[in-house]
Amino acid sequence: MNTRLCLVRHGETAWNAEGRVQGQLDIPLNATGHAQAQATAEALSAQTFTALYCSDLTRVRQTAAPSAQRLALPLNYDAALRERHYGIFESHTYVDCREKFPEHYARFRDKDMDFDFGTGESLRTFHTRVLEAMQRIAHEHHGETVLVFTHGGVLESVYRHAKAIGHAAPRDFDIPNAGLNWIEIHAKGWDVLTWAAVAHLKSSRDDLRD
Repeated sequence: MNTRLCLVRHGETAWNAEGRVQGQLDIPLNATGHAQAQATAEALSAQTFTALYCSDLTRVRQTAAPSAQRLALPLNYDAALRERHYGIFESHTYVDCREKFPEHYARFRDKDMDFDFGTGESLRTFHTRVLEAMQRIAHEHHGETVLVFTHGGVLESVYRHAKAIGHAAPRDFDIPNAGLNWIEIHAKGWDVLTWAAVAHLKSSRDDLRD
């Protein structure tokens, strides 16, 4: 039997709007993000899920809470669903990172799989962490439908793995705040069923493209 996962990126934060690197810093939702969380809960209220998982960072917990309440499901916090640790980039805008840390930014831009920002997490380590977390959830809920709230970087790793797209390839797919992304995990691999659905939202930004 196949396992279906509905993956949701957290709602908007002030730092998303500013183009600021959050990584594993614990930034809360802004007013738009809270509205997106409520709209997401409404959109998912007719679905049936057997479990709900979310990153333990505040912006994700706040996004997941209304859905957990509407669906009457406990929140399973999982640190393995956290965003990548961006080390010295965290709290800076991407423009600032390019100016202040040009050599580091070049390695980040070139998707160097072993670059860890000096004090952060390499793309290789992060990608492995994400895939192991998804596989674990799918194994624990074999044949079920599970709701997972997480981060943009996590979703990028999932999409690239499911589509067999290397990290060096340009990102030609969206990862909007509070978008709904459905994948199916089965014995032969992973399939993307629906990606970046935002019909339930008044607005949503894909700040990761900026």
